[in-house]
Amino acid sequence: MQTLASAARAIRAQTPDHRFGRVVAVRGALIEVEGLAGATQIGSRVAIASNDGSVETEVTALDRDLALCMPFADPQGVGLGARADLTAGQLSLRPSSGWLGRMIDGLGRPIDGKGNLPLGGDPHPIKAPPPPAAARARVGGRIETGVRALDMFAPLCLGQRLGLFAGSGVGKSVLLSMLARWTRCDVAVIGLIGERGREVQEFVEDDLGEEGMARSVVVVATSDEPALMRRQAAWTTLAVAEHFRDQGLNVLCLMDSVTRFAMAQREIGLASGEPPATKGYPPTVFAELPRLLERAGPGLPGQGSITGLFTVLVDGDDHNEPVADAVRGILDGHVVMRRAIAERGRYPAIDLLKSVSRTLPHCLDADQNDARIAARNLLSTYADMEEMVRLGAYKRGSNPEVDRAVDLAPRIEAMLNQGKGDRGNSIESFAQLGAVVAPAPVEEAVE
Repeated sequence: MQTLASAARAIRAQTPDHRFGRVVAVRGALIEVEGLAGATQIGSRVAIASNDGSVETEVTALDRDLALCMPFADPQGVGLGARADLTAGQLSLRPSSGWLGRMIDGLGRPIDGKGNLPLGGDPHPIKAPPPPAAARARVGGRIETGVRALDMFAPLCLGQRLGLFAGSGVGKSVLLSMLARWTRCDVAVIGLIGERGREVQEFVEDDLGEEGMARSVVVVATSDEPALMRRQAAWTTLAVAEHFRDQGLNVLCLMDSVTRFAMAQREIGLASGEPPATKGYPPTVFAELPRLLERAGPGLPGQGSITGLFTVLVDGDDHNEPVADAVRGILDGHVVMRRAIAERGRYPAIDLLKSVSRTLPHCLDADQNDARIAARNLLSTYADMEEMVRLGAYKRGSNPEVDRAVDLAPRIEAMLNQGKGDRGNSIESFAQLGAVVAPAPVEEAVE
């Protein structure tokens, strides 16, 4: 009996067997590893020895007896023949309420200098499937965002997914910060994907503030980080949001931006040998976009929901470029921001006539819908005649409808102008809009 006990202790003390291979080629950001055939799969993590310790990588493709790996950090110091240890399968996270108020990277590690993160109970896969379509709850009622142009013309509902489409420098990040502070929710999960490094602290300290940060988890992958880390940060953002949704909370998920997620996936796909398909984007980009975005939305009955706001950086102000076109077809509405409107000095620079919320008209009551439709008609009429009015080619009195649009459209535009500290109230805004678009009283003729 004593012999068996000592043998058991010896067995427990043994290091479990694990597989390792060797680096046979380094091609840019792609590292080829030989010797892991039959033991690895797509998404497995491999630690590769380097001069500075080791580099964490992920298997992104398999080619006969080679595992094609991409690093989470700069692969400087990796050489031919370096040992590559298979460390784990696909990454999972263990979020908890103690993550609120913290900043993490794409691997779920703290980057705010506040110590280790408290771990929750069950692990949550970083790349999880969305809830089954037939079992999901329906989109809920309207949420107050505090942004008058959205609340009145492109309202956001509980569990809806809305895209913010804009070129660079049009005010997309400022609008996102307003939504992060003012939108009603239990928890906010914010993914800064491929952002400028200097903007991270500005967003957290100036835009979110202490009150906003206290209910938020911020996932950061700056533009100088490898493509794999930028893609991973987008998945981590949704994984953390899903954890809080499963706790029965209403989660606001903000991601800036989906375009940089797509660009990261393009780098990974091209490095792994995929052929470019649409304007240089390989097919996996358009396969991964719905897998990412469909994870937001209502949960199963009894769970909470994830209300998603995703920014899309349109290339060269072309709102029909491939990524923008694909995302627009997946989401439940799109908000278009125009440079010309920003140049006129109206912020947020939302083009009301190009923006659509697929929860209309049932998310507004009858009076609100009447005011919204009347205002859109006026703005549409004014847009059609704007150039003629500015050139002086239109003579007042030629068309009463155009005359009314010329008088009222500037008043509607002024009402929508909003600064970073000017929080709107939808009840007051609709009352003001109704007063502007109300038909003028008909004067009775005096006999």
